[in-house]
Amino acid sequence: MKCPNCSRKDIGKIGVNQYYCWNCFIELSIVNGTLSLHQVEEDGSLTSLDDLFEDHDLSYKADAQ
Repeated sequence: MKCPNCSRKDIGKIGVNQYYCWNCFIELSIVNGTLSLHQVEEDGSLTSLDDLFEDHDLSYKADAQ
């Protein structure tokens, strides 16, 4: 899997269908075949980054890992 933000493969699994990019420090979740991206704030809250990407950038295919 490549990070849609930085295009690197420094992705670690942190939960069921939840991943973390160690390069750009965003959290990725897979919901119904679509990636949802969040920035982790200093207080631990999450801010959605989905509005910064096109739909085709957030489409997830299991064989694309």
